[in-house]
Amino acid sequence: MSGRFVARLVVSISSADVGQRISLRRRLPTGEYSDVIGVLESWSGDTLTVRRRDGELVEIPENTMVAAKVVPRNPPPRRRPRT
Repeated sequence: MSGRFVARLVVSISSADVGQRISLRRRLPTGEYSDVIGVLESWSGDTLTVRRRDGELVEIPENTMVAAKVVPRNPPPRRRPRT
């Protein structure tokens, strides 16, 4: 063993996760990777639609996913203590 850490990429979401907040890594046509975090709005045919926090909808071809998982919803913003 070389002592090198090799990460295993896993897609652990399915169409049953529509409505859940997900983190997804996809491979772009350039060979680079891009992450998308948001609510899985739909999974129709071979296309996923994810709504980012700013409301933008991102369509992701299923065959470009290299890793994905359900993640917790954002916690509510912290309130500052009254002074």
